[in-house]
Amino acid sequence: MIEHFLRPDSVEQALELKQRYQNEAVWFAGGSKLNSAPGRSEKRVAISLERLSLDWIDWDNDCLRIGAMTTLQTLRDSHHLPPALYEALGFVYSRHLRNQSTLGGEIAAIEEESVLLPVLLALDAVLVFGDGEALHLENYLQQPDDRLLTEIIIKDPYRACSTRKISRSQAGLAVLTAAVAIDDHNQVRIALDGVAERPLRLRDVEAQRLEGEQLEAAVSAAIFPRDDVRGSVAYKRYIAGVVVADLYADCQQKGEEIQ
Repeated sequence: MIEHFLRPDSVEQALELKQRYQNEAVWFAGGSKLNSAPGRSEKRVAISLERLSLDWIDWDNDCLRIGAMTTLQTLRDSHHLPPALYEALGFVYSRHLRNQSTLGGEIAAIEEESVLLPVLLALDAVLVFGDGEALHLENYLQQPDDRLLTEIIIKDPYRACSTRKISRSQAGLAVLTAAVAIDDHNQVRIALDGVAERPLRLRDVEAQRLEGEQLEAAVSAAIFPRDDVRGSVAYKRYIAGVVVADLYADCQQKGEEIQ
């Protein structure tokens, strides 16, 4: 239970407070995850990021840079946003949640049914932390920690990319979320969430350069979901293959249109 709520005025002060309280402290962004299940925090100290001036969106040499405290709604309302990212932000069905939730908070939570992490993986997002270190999102997800996330960078935001969420209703639990992207060098990136404990990239499938039914079969064989209220193992394997194959075809068409 949070007993102390601290409001540092700079990144440096925030890092000093985290060093002082260490595992007793948690970063507090929008609060949408810390105040509700399953992400409710048991830490006793909250370090607010509200005053750190991390709510901004910028373009730098064709790179999209996003401050970690930027809310999902602010991001969705911004101009020239990559279409796939815009669509993924809409997967968060509630405007109230989009007004409260921050992009950094969504990344740090690493929820099993995250609807944003697949598209960020497909777009090869880079995370920047309070100590200045930069790390690809894919690497961060393999070994997450509680460092202060300050910025998200997408260096090639307009690569051909498509994403889709499968759920029984708009407000229902996501069965899975998938994203596929193809860059200028024809390199494919396939990302899924809802079929493992955390979002993952299917590198082995990407390397096979498949499409159609062969791609469907390869994706189905590469994942190991579990039975739960959202669907059976067989269903999740089947729908993941179908969705990824469809998204790959969409990306191919978008790539031809860009050319």
